[in-house]
Amino acid sequence: MDAADYFRTARAAMLNARSQILLVGWDVDTRVRLDEEKGPSGAPLALGPLLSWIARRRPELNIYILAWDEGMISVPGRGTTFFRMMRWSMDKQITIKWDSTHPLDASHHQKILVVDDALAFCGGIDITGERWDTRDHKDEEPGRKSPFTRRSYEPWHDATMAVDGEVAKALGELARKRWESATRSGKLPDAEPGSDPWPDGLEPTFRDVDIAIARTRGHEEENSEVREIEALFLDLIACAKHHVYFETQYFASRRIAEAICKRLEEPDGPEFVVINPKTAEGWLDEEVMSPARALLMRSLQEKDRHGHFRIYTPVTEQGLDIYVHAKIMIVDDKLFRIGSANLNNRSMGLDSECDLMIDGRDRRDVQRTIARLRCDLLAEHLDVERDEIAKAIKKKRSLIGAIEALRGKGRTLMPFVPEPPNATEEALAKAQLLDPEAPNELFDPRTARPGLLSRLRPRR
Repeated sequence: MDAADYFRTARAAMLNARSQILLVGWDVDTRVRLDEEKGPSGAPLALGPLLSWIARRRPELNIYILAWDEGMISVPGRGTTFFRMMRWSMDKQITIKWDSTHPLDASHHQKILVVDDALAFCGGIDITGERWDTRDHKDEEPGRKSPFTRRSYEPWHDATMAVDGEVAKALGELARKRWESATRSGKLPDAEPGSDPWPDGLEPTFRDVDIAIARTRGHEEENSEVREIEALFLDLIACAKHHVYFETQYFASRRIAEAICKRLEEPDGPEFVVINPKTAEGWLDEEVMSPARALLMRSLQEKDRHGHFRIYTPVTEQGLDIYVHAKIMIVDDKLFRIGSANLNNRSMGLDSECDLMIDGRDRRDVQRTIARLRCDLLAEHLDVERDEIAKAIKKKRSLIGAIEALRGKGRTLMPFVPEPPNATEEALAKAQLLDPEAPNELFDPRTARPGLLSRLRPRR
C-alpha cells in the first residue's frame, strides 16, 4: 500500500537480481529516490544511479526498461534524466525503449517490474515523480516533493502486488512480449532460473494461491484486441452477493455503470462503494472525466432506490484532498483484484492494462485475509483501527453503514457530491470523444445503440 513501501521493496528486489530486470511502465523517472537509507550495500537511492551501480557489479545482468513514448517528450526537462539515458545508450547491459506500438491516442498503461522471472510487481504504481507517499498521508510531508523542482504535491494513495512462483514467470513472459511488440527488435532472452530475489522483511499476505492475469489491449496492426479486464469486471459485478469495494482513479465507464445499475435495481442486491479522488489530475482529465462521473452518478442515483451505491473521497487531517491512484476491487471478501485498469472506457478496450486477481471462494483462510485487507484499506482512509472496521460492518450488517458510522472529523472519507456539468462538458462526456472504448471510436463513437444515459434514466 502506497509508494513509500513499494519503492523501498522494489529497490531491495532489484539489488537481489542476478540475470534480468524488466521495468514496464506508463512513465519512468530515473531521479526518483527509492529509499531513505542506502543500507549495508552502499547502493545509490535514486533509480537511475541504482541501475547503473547494479549493472557494473553484475556483468551477467541485463536490464530492460519500456515506457510509453509520450513520456519521452518530458525527458529534456528532467534534469539529469537526459544524461543518464545518454550514458545508458552506450551500456550494453541497460536498454531503454519507448513504446509507440498502440492505437492512436492510446497509452501504454501497464505498471510491471519483473526480477529474474522469480519475483514480479503488478499494480497501479509507476516508478516516477509525484507518486511517493506514506500510508499516513500527512498534510506536511517533507518527502512528498517533485524530484527536480522540489515542489510539494498532494497526498497520493496507491497500491501494487508482489508475486513469485509461476505468476511471476508469466508476468515476465507478458513483459517480454510487450517489449518485442513495441520495439520490433527480436525476442528477449528468458531469465536464468534459480534466483530468489524476494526481499528480506517482505511478509507474504497470501501463500499458495492461484492468480488470474487479465489484460486490455487495443487493436493495432497485427495486435488483436484483448478485453479480458472488462469481461472480468462485468463477471465480478454480476456474481457479487453482499458488497463490492472499488478504489479507482476514475469512475467513467459506461459498461461498468450499466452493470452496476442492473444490480442496484435488485431489492436485495449488493452494495457498491467507490473510493475516488475528488478531482482528476490535470485540467484535461478534469474536463473529461469529472463530467462523465457526474452524469453516471446522476443516472445511477435515480436507479438506486435502496441506497446501495456511494462514492467517497478521502481527505487528510486538515481536510486536504488525497489523490486516489490505486486500482482495487474486492467482492464479498472472496475475490481480490489489483492492477493498472481504471473504471473508465479507455481501460476497457484502448490502453494496454494488466490486472491480477485472487479467487478465494473455496478457501476460508484466503477469505479471512481478503477481509483483513479490505478493513485495512478502510482503516487507512477513516484513520481508525482495523478492528473497528470489522466490528462496525458486523454491527451494521452493511459496508456503507459501517463507513457512515465511522466517518468523522480529521482524516476521513467524504461523500462525493459532483458539480453539475455545463452544456459543453455534458456534450463531451456523452460523446466519449476523449475517453473512447476502442480505437475505432476515437472519432466515431458508437451510435448504433442508445447511449448510457438514455438507458439508465427512467422513462418520463
